[in-house]
Formats: sequence, C-alpha cells, structure tokens
Amino acid sequence: MMLVSLTVGKVDAGMAVLLTDDKRIIEFPSILLPSNITTGSIVDITVARNHKTEDSVTKSFSALQSNILQTFGSRAPTPPTLRCRNATQTAVVLEWDTIDLATADLRSLSLFRNGSKAGTIPRPTELTATKISGLAVDTDYTFHLVLRTSAGTFSSPHLTVRTHKMEDLTGITVTPGIMPGSLRTSLAETLDRIGGKLSETVRIDTTHFICTEPRGAAWERAREMNIPVVVPDWLLGCESEQRIIGVRQYYLDADPRLRQVGPSVVTNQTQGQKSPEGERPRTPLGTPSTKITPPTPEQPHAPEVPPKDTPPMRNGGIAEEDEDKSEAEDKERKTSGVSREADDEDEDDDDVSSADVKSPTSEAGGQKVDLPVRGKPVTLEEEKEEKDTSFQDVAL
Repeated sequence: MMLVSLTVGKVDAGMAVLLTDDKRIIEFPSILLPSNITTGSIVDITVARNHKTEDSVTKSFSALQSNILQTFGSRAPTPPTLRCRNATQTAVVLEWDTIDLATADLRSLSLFRNGSKAGTIPRPTELTATKISGLAVDTDYTFHLVLRTSAGTFSSPHLTVRTHKMEDLTGITVTPGIMPGSLRTSLAETLDRIGGKLSETVRIDTTHFICTEPRGAAWERAREMNIPVVVPDWLLGCESEQRIIGVRQYYLDADPRLRQVGPSVVTNQTQGQKSPEGERPRTPLGTPSTKITPPTPEQPHAPEVPPKDTPPMRNGGIAEEDEDKSEAEDKERKTSGVSREADDEDEDDDDVSSADVKSPTSEAGGQKVDLPVRGKPVTLEEEKEEKDTSFQDVAL
C-alpha cells in the first residue's frame, strides 16, 4: 500500500488538476474527490494492487478467447469448385456449389478469364451459375473463381473450356413454348437426332425458346433473360444445314419466305415438281441468278402491193391501140421535153429484157418483201418498133 499527498490546483466539472511535491501535474476525475475541496486543498490518495480481482478478470478473458477459437477458428472456408454446365459457339455457362464460408464473413466472389478479372458475381450466397457470352468460335478459355473472406482468400482450380465449332449442334438447349402437340413431338425427335437438349423450364443454359404463339409465363421469362424466341423451323434449318444458322429470319414476326426451311420453300418446291413438261420450275425466293426473258414483240409485215394492171395479151403481143392512137401519136411528137440523149439512154436501158429485171426488196420488221418495179414510160415510136415483140410476165 502506498500513500500519496497531492495539492488541488484546479477543479472543473469533470476533471481536477493535482500537483505533486516535485511540481508534476496529474489529471484526476473530480467525481472521485471529496465534494468540499477547492483550489489549494491537499488530498491523500492511497494506492494498492487488488490481486483477487485481477485473477478473476484473467480467467474470464481466457475463457472468452477459447470460445472465439472454437466458434470461428476450428474450420476454414471451403475453396469453390468450378464446372462447365454447357458450351456453345459463342457462350459458356459455368456453375459451382454453394459457397461454404464456415465461420468467416464473405467479402467478394470474382470470376477470372485467362488470368484477367472478368467480373464480380452478384449475390454469391444465392447464385451458383453464370453465363459468359461474346466468345470466339472454336477457342480455348481458362476460368477460375477467387473467394475473399474474413478468414482469408481462397481460389478454385483452373477450368479450361473450348467453344464449339459451327457444325457442332450439341450445345443447343431448347425450352418449348406454346405449340401444337405434333410440333412438340417433332421438336424432341429433332433434338435427339442432332444431339441437343430439351429443358421444360427456362434456365440460364437455355439457348433458344421455340414456340408458335407469343404468350405464356415461359415466353415472358425468356424475353426477360434475352433468350432468342424462334419458330420450330429454325431447328429444322440447323439440321438441314448441319450447322448453327442465324435466328433473325426465324423470329415470330419475320417473313417466312426468307427462311431456309419452312412452308414457303416447301410450297415452291412442290410447285416446281408439278410443273408441266417444257416449263421451267420456279426458282426459290432470294436466288440472285433468276432471269425473266420478255416475249419477243411481233414484227410488222410490209403491206402487200397490188399487182400492176397489165394490158391483155393476145397472140404473144401487145393489144392493138384504140382508135385514138393517131391523135396520141401527134401529141407525143409535139412533146418537147424529151431530148435525143434521153431517148438514147432509154434505148440502152430497154435492151435489158424485162424478164431479167429484179424487183427491189424492202426490209420491214426484219423480212424482205419483193416490190414490183415500174418501167420507164414507153413512147409511141418504141411501141411501134416492139409491137411484134413478146414480153414475159414479171413475177410479183
């Protein structure tokens, strides 16, 4: 036990300043001092160690530490294990077991792709799967999870996944919607043939939702999850092409004529098979080589020229002139427009037989039409000279 005498220097509501003999300042709670002290009062304080209470507190603290160790330190969190649920040409669905934190507190759960952080998993204590889209076709990717807790950081083993080729249809997972029963049966048979999977509910690994009517709870769920909603013809198109095909032409509101497999194409093929002989079958829509030849227009024909009236023949010669022949001869002699040179040229031209004269042709609409040729006028003198000469008929 130790007795100490101190002088009160200042007293406040909560704290008093005490001075030792060697002028050291000690702050002391005023509530532990007598109520009637003032500045300058001298107080005696006795100081002693309480061993009994000290032992009791030490035992209590040790028990608390043992309890904490048994509750929070006996088992550590379990590292997550990553698995691949499904893979397609451009997406991968990964899953893991429920996170076991033991007695630790969760900090975060992150997904890494090829060594780089791809994102943080939301609600890690509730979700056990995630979908990674936008991947390259036929490419290897490495994934792993990193779990951060109050008890430390834990990493899952690395998982390598390879995306499918375009010809690999085993990654297709279809959820059927409202459609006729026959189509549903045909849908299941087609999935069996190509190696796809059928899911009765819309899940994270559902790749396509197939229906014929846009309604129902499953249809709404598919739209919320941004799953393509297509008609059954899309699956038939994949089977026919032996590869994944686009879905744009197979939406419920798309034009059926643009689909590779569908009623419009089947109709066109049927019409092409039933076409009569000699008629070319109809080319399916969308073929760029289709050509249509317009009908050849009708060619105009040249009008027929009536034959020139020829005087009646008698005994192989020209008919006798009328009684006015003498008057015509007189008038012809008085004609001054005919010169000697013209008469000579006419005589030279007349040397050619009328049988050798060919009628000119007229091209009208690509055809040649023979037209009659009118000879030069014959004078009265020439008529006399050729009176006894016979002429051949000119063919029209």
